[in-house]
Amino acid sequence: MNSTRLPGKVMRDVAGKPMLGRVLDQLGRATRISRIVVATSDSNLDDQIADFCHTVSIPCFRGSEDDVLDRYFQSAVSANAQVIVRLTGDCPLLDPRVIDRCVETFLDGGCDYVSNTIHRTYPDGLDTEVFSFEALERAHTDAKWKSEREHVTPYIWKNPNIFRLGVLTGEQDYSDLRWTVDCEKDLAFARAIWKRLGDRPAGLEAVLQLLEKEPQLKRINSGIDCNEGYLKSVVTDSLISHVTSQ
Repeated sequence: MNSTRLPGKVMRDVAGKPMLGRVLDQLGRATRISRIVVATSDSNLDDQIADFCHTVSIPCFRGSEDDVLDRYFQSAVSANAQVIVRLTGDCPLLDPRVIDRCVETFLDGGCDYVSNTIHRTYPDGLDTEVFSFEALERAHTDAKWKSEREHVTPYIWKNPNIFRLGVLTGEQDYSDLRWTVDCEKDLAFARAIWKRLGDRPAGLEAVLQLLEKEPQLKRINSGIDCNEGYLKSVVTDSLISHVTSQ
């Protein structure tokens, strides 16, 4: 809820549902995920998220607001998770089939980490990361930079000498498309898409068909840099002390 670029964004309305509700609906359609846990902060501002999770019967783990890596690690420990699929609450157009493909690539490829973001061919907003608990534990122990702890996985994908990395790519390159929500323009885009989808589930093909029919929709949030939040963290990066606990 404490997003600096779009305060309260995960609970903002997207065609009749909170954005987080849209995300959870999409995840519920993925067949290779056995359990969904919302990992939010222990800040009072995020009580609204915890309350919403309670109403929709989704487990909610609460941890550090700033050390998101620790929050993820402690959440995985509490859930006894051996494979973690990381998805973010500001991507209401996630594609369940892309999520399943990423999980299957991880399970079949002997990797520690698989994502569709190392070599991006999918739209920004379909980002999916899958990694082992052992990789998460190693990152939790060894990551020392602020950017590595705010954004969970940089320590893993920046160290291919330590971790076996796998890449999921699509048949066509749609990396110029932006479907994530970081600002008001992004929110307007997501609302426009979901208004047109109605009760139909979102997904790569469904949204592409809408954009082909109404290409002006792409102009709603054009010109915004990808990964602005992570790049901002790198610019202001610093070494931090961290004491691990389990």
